[in-house]
Amino acid sequence: MKITVQTNSGAHAFDCEPGENLLYAGLRHGLTLPHDCATGTCGTCRGRVVEGDVRLLWDEAPGLKFCKQEKGDVIMCQAVASDDCVLRVPSNTVGVLEGFTVPSYRRGTIGNVRMLTHDVIDFDMTLDAPLRFAAGQFVVFEIPGLIGRRAYSMVNYSEETETLSFVVKRKPDGGFSDWLFDSNVSGAAIKVFGPLGRATFHPEEDKNVVCIGGGSGIAGMMSIVARASRERYFDDHKGYVFFGVRSLADCFYLERFSEAVLQGGSNLEVTVALSDEPIPHATHPDAPALKLAEGVVHEVASRSMAGHYDNMVGYVAGPEPMVDAARRVLAREGQIASADIRYDKFS
Repeated sequence: MKITVQTNSGAHAFDCEPGENLLYAGLRHGLTLPHDCATGTCGTCRGRVVEGDVRLLWDEAPGLKFCKQEKGDVIMCQAVASDDCVLRVPSNTVGVLEGFTVPSYRRGTIGNVRMLTHDVIDFDMTLDAPLRFAAGQFVVFEIPGLIGRRAYSMVNYSEETETLSFVVKRKPDGGFSDWLFDSNVSGAAIKVFGPLGRATFHPEEDKNVVCIGGGSGIAGMMSIVARASRERYFDDHKGYVFFGVRSLADCFYLERFSEAVLQGGSNLEVTVALSDEPIPHATHPDAPALKLAEGVVHEVASRSMAGHYDNMVGYVAGPEPMVDAARRVLAREGQIASADIRYDKFS
């Protein structure tokens, strides 16, 4: 069937498979349709049906609170057309941006599952075809038997790879995290769509880097540090990473961060912020290359970054209140331009 979107930059038409949501259909045709989470929570992919019949896959999607459904508003990631249709999308839409891969569907198989803490797990996923992605991007999972989709950032980085790595924190009543923690998921098959996301690192921008991540929100920043380290970016650029957790027992990826700091020398600093317990030392007892600080992560970043914002790009990920607070720190105190404060809304 044919879908037409009327945007501020003109009309664009693309084909859509039966049962495919409108957002993914447009994205895999290379259109920059507006989106953040791509899973129904944020409402960024809002559009208004002008012609045709469209049904929602998830009637209780949180993102619908931003829609005027009585006027035909839908969120495209949860909208499926029964036939040809026309939508009005209030944004500028162009073809795929230079340096980004057009999203597509793949199949993935879970393996190498590891418990990092009592409520954090990581695993690898082997894809049925190689994927090229930018450091900081994410993919969306669809699991048989679970309603909805889940978005997770890649932890690793490679120019093109068949293996992706992910880290997941258990959430109360989280269907996907409960499935991961309570089942033997090794060998399980998952439908994957991506890559997605614009909180990405590009060495050619030639900027210093600050990353503020809370809990498993550190995932995309691990990918950024991995690429920067591989290219020895910190030989002549500054990097500051702030990793927020509740206590020392909640820390993970200490070895990976330590290796990056040792390679980056004085140009890369990693600080673990403990929000719920006092710090025992100035550095982590099990990873002395990493600094410790007491407080919530955006406040720690605020104190530590004063006077260090020259030629800076910032990355933020984690719980929504933390993301909003960190963005304010970077904008108000760091005077970083909005285009250089990069984040994706997953909550």
